[in-house]
Amino acid sequence: MFDTMTLTKVTGAVCGSLLVYLFISWAGETIYHGGSAASHGGEEVAQAYSIAVEDAAPADGAAAEGPPFAEIYAAADAVAGEKVFKKCAACHKMDGSNGTGPHLNGVVGRARGSLADFGYSDGMKSVNAPWTPEALDVFLLNPKADVKGTKMGFAGLPKVKDRADVIAYLASVQ
Repeated sequence: MFDTMTLTKVTGAVCGSLLVYLFISWAGETIYHGGSAASHGGEEVAQAYSIAVEDAAPADGAAAEGPPFAEIYAAADAVAGEKVFKKCAACHKMDGSNGTGPHLNGVVGRARGSLADFGYSDGMKSVNAPWTPEALDVFLLNPKADVKGTKMGFAGLPKVKDRADVIAYLASVQ
């Protein structure tokens, strides 16, 4: 079938291919990753390159301050808030009837979890503070972080202007 010379050539070709593959792998690892710790006797190897980025938060841990919410809320636009409310309308109604969530007529100033005809989560029932504009701002930023155990699956409104506008809209509807 195969003579000895053919068998030697095939074996040499396979071994040569493996050597080329190992060399390319080693070269790529060295160029892009600076070598692995295992290949350097377990010592830590510096990163081959780094990308400098500025921290999102100041070093002292304080959040970047913008204008106070009261100032933004004072300039809020209820008409723009009605447009933002469309994100909320999938679960909340403004006609006095409950949907997946409670109706939001008169919600600004109302006690939390106070509608008798809606089944609130235990988390929402446990909060006794009323829905002030400031409380609504914190809740609408991240509902699950503000009220632990809330059934509200909404991710929140990240823009403070949107939150202020929607709260102004909610305050305008009794």
